[in-house]
Amino acid sequence: MPKLPIFRLRGSEPPSLPDLKYYAPSLALRDLQLGVDNLRYDVLLSPRLTADLSFHLARYLCRFGGVESLLEMEVPTANVPKFIRAADATAHSRKAGPSDLKSLLVSLHQAILTRAKTEGNPSIDVLGRLAVLKFVRTELQVQFSKILEQCRMKSKSLEGVRQTKMMETQELVSSFQVRKKIIIRRAGQEVYRLLIEIEKETVARTRRSLLGDVPADYYRLFLNPLILTEDGRDDYLCAEHYYMFGNFDKDADRFPYLRQYALNFLRELGYGADREEEHLEQALNVPENAFALVGTGNGEDATPEDRQRNDRLDVWTRELQRQGVLQQVVASYETVPLLAEYSSRVNPQQLKNALINREEAVRVEKIIAEGRLHSDRLFAAIGRVASCRGSERNRFAARLLHDLFCYHRDLRGLETVSAGFDCINLVTDAKVRELSTLNGMLYEFLPPEDQKAGETRTLRHVILKADVRDSSRLTRSLMEKGMNAASYFSLNFYNPVNKLLAKHGAAKVFLEGDAIIVAVLENEGEPTLSVARTCVLAWEIVSLLHGYNDLLRHAGLPALEVGLGIAFQDSPPLYLMDSEHRIMISDAINESDRLSSCSKRVRKKVANDAGVFQVYSVQIGQDATIEGGEDLRLNYNVGGICMSEAAFRKLQQEISLAKWADGRKFKGAWLDDQGEFFFGTVPAGNGVFRKLVIRKSRIPQVDVRDLSILHWNERCYYEVCANPAVYAALPADKAVSAK
Repeated sequence: MPKLPIFRLRGSEPPSLPDLKYYAPSLALRDLQLGVDNLRYDVLLSPRLTADLSFHLARYLCRFGGVESLLEMEVPTANVPKFIRAADATAHSRKAGPSDLKSLLVSLHQAILTRAKTEGNPSIDVLGRLAVLKFVRTELQVQFSKILEQCRMKSKSLEGVRQTKMMETQELVSSFQVRKKIIIRRAGQEVYRLLIEIEKETVARTRRSLLGDVPADYYRLFLNPLILTEDGRDDYLCAEHYYMFGNFDKDADRFPYLRQYALNFLRELGYGADREEEHLEQALNVPENAFALVGTGNGEDATPEDRQRNDRLDVWTRELQRQGVLQQVVASYETVPLLAEYSSRVNPQQLKNALINREEAVRVEKIIAEGRLHSDRLFAAIGRVASCRGSERNRFAARLLHDLFCYHRDLRGLETVSAGFDCINLVTDAKVRELSTLNGMLYEFLPPEDQKAGETRTLRHVILKADVRDSSRLTRSLMEKGMNAASYFSLNFYNPVNKLLAKHGAAKVFLEGDAIIVAVLENEGEPTLSVARTCVLAWEIVSLLHGYNDLLRHAGLPALEVGLGIAFQDSPPLYLMDSEHRIMISDAINESDRLSSCSKRVRKKVANDAGVFQVYSVQIGQDATIEGGEDLRLNYNVGGICMSEAAFRKLQQEISLAKWADGRKFKGAWLDDQGEFFFGTVPAGNGVFRKLVIRKSRIPQVDVRDLSILHWNERCYYEVCANPAVYAALPADKAVSAK
């Protein structure tokens, strides 16, 4: 029995419209000093890095322009200007791959982030990003002109010597000049691809670590496929990422027309009655609005919302039909798969018109035949455009609305970024640089190796002490077994720790019989991460010794237990000279000694209830607030890392620390129920990041007789958690393996 059609009765009230989002791209550069012209910001990018970047841009232009063989061709030296031969020699002497370009882009962006962190102003990071993009856009044009001139000189040098070869090179040079826009676009897209990679792999995480959660809207502007184009109107880019708009005045699918059709569509639905067109246009900057309005055009009507989307899609499709543009829309999308095969011979717009115009199809067919290409795919596309009906047209119409919104957002973003470029003066003149520097107006973005020569000035420092527990007992135990205690400590403690120091920029201050004291200096012009780097170093020392202890136990040897203390001093250390040796003097050394200590009495009391934490502190005496009360503080530190309050405050300035409320779920007799937990990420270099969890606890006042807790004081101690169980308890998106 045939199924009867289903009729739906619509309500008398009009269906509700989805709430649209509105977005207007903007850039705000706050708290920045204008440059010497009082109009723009003076920016100096590392001359060494920009020189390398220029070389890579030139290499891309040569490759995509197909002139590498011409520039490498040997020509009669008598007719070639010296600067051409010198340029060729430089090109041959410097061979680098894309990985080198990627690493120098990372170095440049890290230098920008370091300056922004040093001055505590995220706008400096935005300024630096704009400066890099402006340099790339400008340098692509400069390098293209230089290469074109070199090619012309190469070709000219063949006059009267190799006539046939000269004609070939002239044709190659002419093609290079004609295809300028295509060549620059392809080179720019290679750089853009690398910028996207480093943003995802390194830069974004480093920015969050150093600057915290900066509003993402500014950085979204830099993730724009149009950002390295002059005006955003490129057939190939639009075909790849959006919609290939018409270029000629007669084309009904030019961007301004389609934009107006979209605004008409919104007004017909009932939007914008009380809004200015400029405000309504902001809805076109949110691609999610397109899906909310018309969906994907797949014909689903399972829910009332699906049916409402289909109704609105019918309105949009009728608008395109009324404007006589729907056939061009279908042809544009059908053209995209043909570009790979035919674009070398046929202009993309000409190819699109061939799908809907018989006369143009005949002309394109002849061009294809002259190029010895098959026209089967062309005629198949013509057939698909002619037969496109109903649901297929709806899918194309829905796709167009989404792509139009994406392009509208990115085009407005490009206009915003271009306005930002106008606010930047890329300083290259030595006198302008000197004047701007003297007046404190120059924003220099230089990696540490490019800083000015001369002795580096130390601003502040951190001391880390690693102290072996019960070293005397351990030494006696080894000697009783006829073993060498010196080699035991050397192989299992000193040597492994020494290998970690250079990695974290730490310097050994001196060795005691059972302890290592190292310093991390914070120098002028370097990233202000001295405490963060020291915490990572301490964490790796504990982790490393855990691994060595496993090996020692398997060998039947006693394990090593250490306690680590981290102290910060907001000033450079002092030095005594002992002949040719420098001896450091610092209050932080004494403080780190106290922090790394472990009271035998407290250890005996706390050990069984220590839980997952390795650091505890108690206060002995009747009054913990009396002057000199620090002397009455006793520590438990077995395999743990204790840091001073000053070091914790400095760490809060160095990286973004967030509170972790779930840390209070850990239970134990010696845990403060009002304690706080913090976590953050430290960039450890080479794209490696380390999570840190910090436990803050009040110090309990204890009975001197049995160390039972009397009450909790207001003074606190801080532990850098080293137990993998703590990190495993972090939420899945914040967890880190404690390797």
